[in-house]
Amino acid sequence: MEHYDYLVVGAGLFGATFAHEAVNAGKTVLVLEKRNHVAGNIYTEKVEDIDVHRYGAHIFHTSDKTVWDYVNALTEFNHFVNSPVANYHGEMYNMPFNMNTFSKMFGVSTPAEAKAVIAKERAEITGEPQNLEEQAISLVGRTVYTKLVKGYTEKQWGRDCKDLPAFIIKRLPVRYTYDNNYFNDKYQGIPEEGYTKLVEKLLDGCDVRLNVNFLDDRDTWLSMADRCVYTGPIDEFYGYRLGKLEYRSLRFETEVLDEENHQGVAVVNYTDRETPYTRIIEHKHFNFGTQPKTVVTREYPTEWEEGMEPYYPVNNESNGELYRKYAALAENEGILFGGRLAQYKYFDMDDTVAAALELAKREL
Repeated sequence: MEHYDYLVVGAGLFGATFAHEAVNAGKTVLVLEKRNHVAGNIYTEKVEDIDVHRYGAHIFHTSDKTVWDYVNALTEFNHFVNSPVANYHGEMYNMPFNMNTFSKMFGVSTPAEAKAVIAKERAEITGEPQNLEEQAISLVGRTVYTKLVKGYTEKQWGRDCKDLPAFIIKRLPVRYTYDNNYFNDKYQGIPEEGYTKLVEKLLDGCDVRLNVNFLDDRDTWLSMADRCVYTGPIDEFYGYRLGKLEYRSLRFETEVLDEENHQGVAVVNYTDRETPYTRIIEHKHFNFGTQPKTVVTREYPTEWEEGMEPYYPVNNESNGELYRKYAALAENEGILFGGRLAQYKYFDMDDTVAAALELAKREL
């Protein structure tokens, strides 16, 4: 049985980035992936010659030039700019909240007018906000909250905004300029060949085994390498012995439509409570496609249960305390835990790459 310097559990972006650095340092690497494909949740596949983001929209954005140069050295990125639109009962508003939003919503045309309207509405909250609803109104006023925050947030978390803690929304992006670019980061784009190709290039030089659940035979796999990087759920690693961390999950409905352009933009958020899905993604717009057909995906948030894919950590006090207990166990494990699931933290893609590079720098 071959022996490796490193065993990497999980072929997502964190694991693949670390594996790439290890191979470049002259190390031998075995990568295990329980799915039937690499790239984790950023996996893309061709449907009707369109790169479909199988697990939801992923737009790479960063202000870290080192990270941007790193991924661009592997594959060409396009110049896609994320400018989603919100649909509230058929009323269409630009996101993030900016002068285009306020002009349509309030009938104003200048930043001063918009600020005056929002300041007046914010004043209804006095004292420290006690829940997410009060926190949101204190930031953007009741009208914006009602039309663009409330329904979407309640669907996302499966709870009434009055029952969610205020700290979930520390800030809401408000711009008093006519600018629909969702992100403030300096660099932004999507791999022209898709994210799967990016991860495949990161894994070049590694031995990769798909459809393998490391936890089914961990002792055997651990015996095959000197060191292990684990990127799966930290509570599952310990058999949930201290309890299960909470996540929100997503269900996707994807279909091919016999039309060239369904919604005119990559992402439309449905911000009313009655529409069961949170958004519709039209994948061809990520790469400025002109194919005769189109592929759309509806996203339905749902409570996570064992066996489902965990997407968003539920960052409340009880989960934070439970994670810290698991992290304390991990310190004595001799295994390197990293990534969104192992660290119970929502990472953007640039954060994931940066964290993996930092671990590689310390380890290699």
